Amino acid sequence: MFRMIPVLLILLLALAHRLSAQSPGGSGKPSPTVSTSTIPRTPANLPPTDTTPRSLFLSGKVMVDDGTLLTDSVIIQSICRGRIRTEGYTDSKGHFSFEVNSLKESSAAGIQAIDSSPLGRHQLDTGFGQTGLGSDGLKDYWRDCELRAELPGFTSPVIQLAGRLNNIGMTDVGTITLHRMDKVQGFTISATSAGAPTKAKKEYEKGREFEKKGKWDPALVSFQKAVEVYPKYAIAWFEMGRVQVQNGNLEAARQSFHQSLSADSKFVGPYHELAQLALRDKQWQEVVDTTDAVIKLNPVNFPGDWFLNAAGHFYLQHMDAAERSARRGLELDAQHQIPKLEYLLGAILAQKRDYAGALEHVRNYLRLAPHAADAETAQKQGEELERLSAKTSAD
Repeated sequence: MFRMIPVLLILLLALAHRLSAQSPGGSGKPSPTVSTSTIPRTPANLPPTDTTPRSLFLSGKVMVDDGTLLTDSVIIQSICRGRIRTEGYTDSKGHFSFEVNSLKESSAAGIQAIDSSPLGRHQLDTGFGQTGLGSDGLKDYWRDCELRAELPGFTSPVIQLAGRLNNIGMTDVGTITLHRMDKVQGFTISATSAGAPTKAKKEYEKGREFEKKGKWDPALVSFQKAVEVYPKYAIAWFEMGRVQVQNGNLEAARQSFHQSLSADSKFVGPYHELAQLALRDKQWQEVVDTTDAVIKLNPVNFPGDWFLNAAGHFYLQHMDAAERSARRGLELDAQHQIPKLEYLLGAILAQKRDYAGALEHVRNYLRLAPHAADAETAQKQGEELERLSAKTSAD
């Protein structure tokens, strides 16, 4: 049954990889935004004392403990009563600020909403609500909250907001210092950036600004100038490749990504892009080999690479390897940002004639993504799996 799954499914699944595999900023183009489209509601436990919204801003800085430059934007998250919310991102120098102008309640699912570049995480509508409160109401709510930073390959301390909040205006919460994770070698920031001369850095920043505006040709010129000045500028080679993808020059993009890896073999961004190019060409062995490289460098931060690895093995008919990668991806995807990992594992188990196991994961997929474009197809496949499972049990 699942032998008939079209290639389109894996191409759709690849989008899930882009929606979760990486962090934003240096690995993307336009600056990310956070959704404020919500349904007003009044929280039962905090009756508003002032219906006039007031502005409260939180700011701070993120740095790496060993002084490595942040070539990738860092996600800033709030944790309020067990609920995680992406609030903003750092700029090129590690600074961040965001406005707190409402209460934020999570939806019943409580799933984190993350937005970033096309390489990174995708903004999802999770039903966060807003209720205008006065400054006292905001302080009361945020007093129980914490802030942390998120960057693959690093751990972050949390900053307690209790006692730090002003009534209105800007509150500087201080510096969040990231620490490298043990046994992780691959990162979304490149160590070679520290050695870039001033002229190369200026051209790189110019290129990034052009990227944000969708001006691909001048962006390409700036990145070319940056690597001419500093050939080991891995992040500039990487961004050049991304611009070349936008321009449809895929062979040149591949060369740029390989140049980036030659400059810094532990910089994972180029591997992600090469995997996407291999996926586009249905080069399944290359998909497996490229994601294998990422998994070896960083086995804990990129469930999307475990997903693509499983997809590659699936199409190569390596079902045991596909199952191992899909299960590992699910273990790492605690917030269910890649629901189609469940669907893929269901397809793998169906191929192995484990119809009961396949049914469980297809149902999980429908529960996590009930409005997905392929939900109707998945529902029919689930019904067939239920029939096969019952028949197998009867036999």
